[in-house]
Amino acid sequence: MGKKGAEIIVNSLENHNVPFIFGIPGAKIDGVFDTLEDHGPQLILARHEQNAAFMAQAIGRLTGEPGVVVATSGPGASNLATGLVTATAEGDPVLALAGQVKRSDLSKLTHQSMDNAALFAPITKYSSEIQDPENLSESIANAYRIAKTAKKGASFLSIPQDVTDGIVNSEAINPLSAPKLGVALNEDIDELMRRINEAKLPTLLVGMRASGQRETAAIRRLVEKTGMPVVETFQGAGIISRELEDHFFGRVGLFRNQPGDMLLKRSDLVIAIGYDPIEYEARNWNAEKDARIIVIDEVPMEIDQYMQPELELIGSIAQTIEKLSGAIKKYQLSADAKYYLATLQSKLTVVTRQSTTQPGRVHPLEVIDTLQKNVSDEMTVTVDVGSHYIWMARHFRSYEPRTLLFSNGMQTLGVALPWAISAALVRPNTQIFSISGDGGFLFSAQELETAVRLKQKIIHLIWNDGSYNMVEFQEEMKYNRSSGVHFGSVDFVKYAEAFGAKGLRATTKSELESAIQEGLSTQGPVIIDIPIDYTDNKELGKTVLPDQLY
Repeated sequence: MGKKGAEIIVNSLENHNVPFIFGIPGAKIDGVFDTLEDHGPQLILARHEQNAAFMAQAIGRLTGEPGVVVATSGPGASNLATGLVTATAEGDPVLALAGQVKRSDLSKLTHQSMDNAALFAPITKYSSEIQDPENLSESIANAYRIAKTAKKGASFLSIPQDVTDGIVNSEAINPLSAPKLGVALNEDIDELMRRINEAKLPTLLVGMRASGQRETAAIRRLVEKTGMPVVETFQGAGIISRELEDHFFGRVGLFRNQPGDMLLKRSDLVIAIGYDPIEYEARNWNAEKDARIIVIDEVPMEIDQYMQPELELIGSIAQTIEKLSGAIKKYQLSADAKYYLATLQSKLTVVTRQSTTQPGRVHPLEVIDTLQKNVSDEMTVTVDVGSHYIWMARHFRSYEPRTLLFSNGMQTLGVALPWAISAALVRPNTQIFSISGDGGFLFSAQELETAVRLKQKIIHLIWNDGSYNMVEFQEEMKYNRSSGVHFGSVDFVKYAEAFGAKGLRATTKSELESAIQEGLSTQGPVIIDIPIDYTDNKELGKTVLPDQLY
């Protein structure tokens, strides 16, 4: 006697060692949720499908294995869209399953009937609808494997209700090993080594696909051996360790006005490792189109006027860098290069405030300084999108990969708290911090109940200014005024308390220190409302003059 489709779905996920499933049930997919009552991955019931998709995305980023999200038909499925496009854009593997009307109703205008697979095809790596219960397990195995193959991203499967409820005679498929990439060609490695030896100031630009554990370890060995300077993208945060901090020259993204931008311009050889243009388009850091670029990556580079690599080493990033390091017997930067790098380090480490902090508010640099003193290397910090995201990306130091998380492809509002929930699941014995603005927080704030239900150690900082400030200051840069960015106030302390969390407010740096200390000693989620002084935000978007780049 066969098994119901729902049983095969759960068996398939069990075979793939999926630890968690995020989602919300509904009539077209409730057979899966019913099965999960008896066995299978731990179900994390979310309060919105978009947030469930964010949670699955974070599992993908933190573990390298696809996070799984399950939703019902109609709006349950369509609510996944923002989370899945974010995962695909930012290289995070996700497997999404959504219910669908019965196969006999697919061509009719019935309740919650829509073309799920067509909806998700443009924003995922793989999108399909299963038409036969016997194909359930193989479809899951293929979608799972596609999600974790470079470029990593989201896979989507639409499952009609009668397929979920149907009888399957075959057994669930065991996971298939994903294709493994080998080292780049020997002649390409030899050529890269020759270029490095010829260059006066070679620079590593490390991005999202360079931040895995093995890739990070290989890059650290290369930097330790050669002393080459490193610039991180926002998603490359933490690749450079504390011990190698002298070789770190900041992060680049959004505005071309950072020490890292100056270094990339000055460099006569930019080695882009695991860098994706969606993180920080080459038209920004190579506006003059004169950079000499070599790529080390799992996938070919997307080419345009500003990104025309002279050489691409395609294969396993870690193995290629390991072989390169082994081939380099002796290397040292010139005295002139070291002198220039020392001047850049001074620009990176000396951060000045341009104004006096407003009474009753905390300056962004005060928040970052306080946070830096309280975050140890094993802790995770998730960051939403807003002005705080720029301040954090530029000034907050992180020394382990994928412990400082940004949405840097889609710049999606609302990710911080759902990501923090997943980080607390994956890293249960560590403290998790998450950061948002007051605007972005309310995009996903209902998940505070989820965090409370799970009794998670999350301290969430809200940089509160009463506006969509990242939009506001950029509008002011363009139009000398802002529009559509101001909203009413919310008492976030009472909001937190209404959900069963602890709510605190900090109006000075010392109050913030005390609030964080109270948060660290609290079991369960803590919300800290910080009235923020964004007076200096106008400095964030200032353009560096071309002669300052040299």
